[in-house]
Amino acid sequence: MGTCPFLSLHKGTIVAYIAPMNSDNLKYVLRQFAERTLPRGRPRELVIPTGTGKVVGLAGVRRSGKTFLFFDTINRLAQQGVDRRSIVYLNFEDDRLHPLAAEELDLVLRCLHELYPETLNQKVYLFLDEVQNVPGWERWVRRIQDTENVEIFVTGSSSRLLARDLTTALRGRSITLEVFPLSFREALTFRGIDIQPHSAENESLIRGALEAYLAWGGFPEIVLADETVRPLILEEYASLMFYRDIVERYGVRNEKLMRALLRHAFRNTASLVNVSKLHRDFQSLGFSVSKNTLFDYLEYLQDAFLIFLVPRQEESLRKQAHNPRKLHVIDPGLVAAFKTNAGRDVGHKLETAVYLEVRRTRKDLYYYSNGSEVDLCDGEGTLFINTCWSLTEAETRRREVKAMEMGCRRWPEARGHLLYHEYSPGIEKEIIQAAPAWKYLMGAVTYGKQ
Repeated sequence: MGTCPFLSLHKGTIVAYIAPMNSDNLKYVLRQFAERTLPRGRPRELVIPTGTGKVVGLAGVRRSGKTFLFFDTINRLAQQGVDRRSIVYLNFEDDRLHPLAAEELDLVLRCLHELYPETLNQKVYLFLDEVQNVPGWERWVRRIQDTENVEIFVTGSSSRLLARDLTTALRGRSITLEVFPLSFREALTFRGIDIQPHSAENESLIRGALEAYLAWGGFPEIVLADETVRPLILEEYASLMFYRDIVERYGVRNEKLMRALLRHAFRNTASLVNVSKLHRDFQSLGFSVSKNTLFDYLEYLQDAFLIFLVPRQEESLRKQAHNPRKLHVIDPGLVAAFKTNAGRDVGHKLETAVYLEVRRTRKDLYYYSNGSEVDLCDGEGTLFINTCWSLTEAETRRREVKAMEMGCRRWPEARGHLLYHEYSPGIEKEIIQAAPAWKYLMGAVTYGKQ
C-alpha cells in the first residue's frame, strides 16, 4: 500500500528495506468504505453477536461467507443507529494494505480519528478480515481491546485462529465461531425452495435439490450460479485454496506431493485414512516422502478447514491414535474440482453432508467399527448415525440393520438413525430407525437422547 522498497549498504551487505504503510492511502481506504453502500446478502443461520464485550472471531474455509456475515453485521449496526464513520472494515488480502506489520496497526485508529474527529468520542467497531496475514496481530488486538473504546471482529481461514492465536492471546476475552459453507437448509432458502408438508411434488423437488447439493456443494456463490459455470468456479476455488492457504501459508516445497495428497483427499471423502498405507501408496507412485511429511501435510489441510480427520471411538487413547481416521472434506461440491463426474460417489458425499450437519454444532464426533461399522457417533453415547444411499437391495438392508443393532447394544441410551436417499416402499416400518436423509438435513428428524 504505497510502499517504496530501497536498498542500503550495511557493513558490506546489501539490505532491503520496505517503507512503512502510507497513512494517506490508509485514509483513502477508510473513507472509501465509510461512503460505500454495502451489498445485502441472503440471511444465514449463523448471526454474529454484538455488544458482548469480547473479541468475536470467525474461522472457516475460504469463500464460505465470512465477509458477507461481516457486511450483514455492519448493516445491522447501522440500522441500530451506529455512525458508519465509526465502523472500520479492512481486508488484509487487499493489495493496498501490503506489506503490513503489527506495529503499524496503530495507524488504523489514528488515521480514522484524523479523518473523522467525531469518532474520538464514539465506540469504534473494527472488522478485520483474513487477519492472519498480519503476523503478531493478536497482541495488537489484545492491547486495544484493553485500552480503547472498541468492539472487534476478526476472520481467518485457519483453524489456528480458533485453537491458538485468538484464544491463547485473549485468555477468555474472545468468542470463536466456525463458518461452514451453506447447510442444505440454507441452500434451499437461497434457491427459494419452500417446504410443503404432505406434498409428493414438493418432496420430489427437495430430493432433486439434495442431489444437486451433493453434486455441487454449498458454497454460496456456487448455489446461486448457473450450472454451466459451477465447475469453473469450483476449480478456481480449489486452485486458490491450494496456493493461498497451503503452499504460501506453510512454505510447502513439494507442491507436486501436496497437490497429489489434496486430490487424494477430495476423491476419497468418507473413507478411512491410514498414513502408513498412504506412505506406501505415494512411494509406489515415485514420491520420495517420509511419514512425518505426510502427517504435516494432512495437518495443513485440516488447519485450512479443507478436511476433517475423525478418530475411531476407543476407550484407550493409545488405541485411538493407532487406528485409521475417517476423512471428510469441507464441502461435497469440491469433489467435482477433482473428478470429471460430479455425480459420482453420491453415497460417500451423502455421508459427508450428514457429518458436516452434525459438526456445525459439536466437535466430539467419532466413527466406530467392530465387525460392523457406525459412520458417526458422539463421545457421550447420545447419538449414532449410519448413512446409506440406497436401501432397495435386501442384502444392503441386512448389513445396515446389523450395524444399527450393534449401535443399540453399544449405546443403549442413544437414539440411532439410519439415513437413506433411495428406498423401497414401507422401509420406515421395516426398519424403525430409518429416515430419509433430506428430512434429517432439513432438521425434521431429531437426533440424540430423547
